[in-house]
Amino acid sequence: MEVYAKVLLWVVPLFLILIIIEIAYGHFTGKQTHNFMDTLSSLSSGMTNILKDILGLVVVIVSYPFLVEHLSVISFENSLWLNVIAFICVDFATYWNHRLNHKINFFWNQHVIHHSSEEFNLACALRQSVSDLLGYTALFLIPAAILGVHPKVIALLAPLHLFGQFWYHTQHIGKLGVLEYILVTPSQHRVHHAINPIYIDKNLAAIFCVWDRMFGTFQEELDEEPPVYGVLKPVHSWNPLIINYQYLWGMIQDAWHTQSWKDKLTLWWRPTGYRPKDVALKFPRKTVNSKIPFEKYNHEMSFYKKGWALFQWLCITFILLFLLANYESFSSFQALLLGGLIMVSIFGFTSLMDNYSWSYSFEMGRNFVGLLFFSIPYQSEFYLSKIPSLFYFGLIYFSISIVALQLMDQKKKTNSLNEG
Repeated sequence: MEVYAKVLLWVVPLFLILIIIEIAYGHFTGKQTHNFMDTLSSLSSGMTNILKDILGLVVVIVSYPFLVEHLSVISFENSLWLNVIAFICVDFATYWNHRLNHKINFFWNQHVIHHSSEEFNLACALRQSVSDLLGYTALFLIPAAILGVHPKVIALLAPLHLFGQFWYHTQHIGKLGVLEYILVTPSQHRVHHAINPIYIDKNLAAIFCVWDRMFGTFQEELDEEPPVYGVLKPVHSWNPLIINYQYLWGMIQDAWHTQSWKDKLTLWWRPTGYRPKDVALKFPRKTVNSKIPFEKYNHEMSFYKKGWALFQWLCITFILLFLLANYESFSSFQALLLGGLIMVSIFGFTSLMDNYSWSYSFEMGRNFVGLLFFSIPYQSEFYLSKIPSLFYFGLIYFSISIVALQLMDQKKKTNSLNEG
């Protein structure tokens, strides 16, 4: 995990630079594909996913090393060809796992975050799940296990395979000629993220589009059918943690309210979008249609509030980078504590951006807790001895946040009095 943390220390800034370049390109060409808060939400979602991975917040049901030990029938020496075969196996596994996520209610919950943006840009690639807490995906790597591909090879290739899916989340690259028959391209992935009926659940491949063509899920982007992005039931939130569990909460509510015991037990495994008839009639949920224009989720926010959101995101990102850079200095418990503080911080500032009635009180409490986090003797001794720069940064950040929140509240009250 320490190696993965070091890799992320390089990958995260690289992705941020590419996103900034895309924003600048959109600005100067008049083809902006970014929305301020939507992009911050995407970036924040990426941070939650990084934390889940480096903290190991997954219950492994079946592991790849276990499968290799029990299913391997041949063994190859490590070579270029072995790595090529392994990469193809990873891509094949990703296709079927992705298809499962789109087709079954329960698994859609852990993928909906990736489709939740009503924009389509490089930042959307970072909308990755923190609700996929069950480690079962090794089952899709059974072909690699049978071929005896060593777990270390898979461990190396899996992150590279994931990073290789970043570049095609953009509207600024058109069709790519002959590559459209070999690789997943931006055009194909725009189709995948669209809610147009003809595009739903199409183009599920990750790197090689041959799987879509082979298994009947390929759809070309059509000039007469511009993609409309998002999900059929809009999430109406910038908070990545709320988005991650919103669909699951809806299923829990449906299971509670339905009178059918069969539905209570089986709705989890029904096709994505399935709801018991009695519940759907009694508690209808608003959906959107690509053919009918709908208003994208977007609160009116003052320049001051946008500045607050950007400040929060920047500071939380610095704390995450401190964690990645000094990962070997943290015990599992200390890493979990700091990771938890980052998660709560993301939940807090994105909730305030959503204008929840309780969000101001939550944010004030969260920042006081953050200040205490670095102030209590046990914590201050650890950080002063191991990472003093993070200790001072944390104290300054949370102190400024408390003062800024008070000023924001005063400004809000003044505006209310003036309007009254």
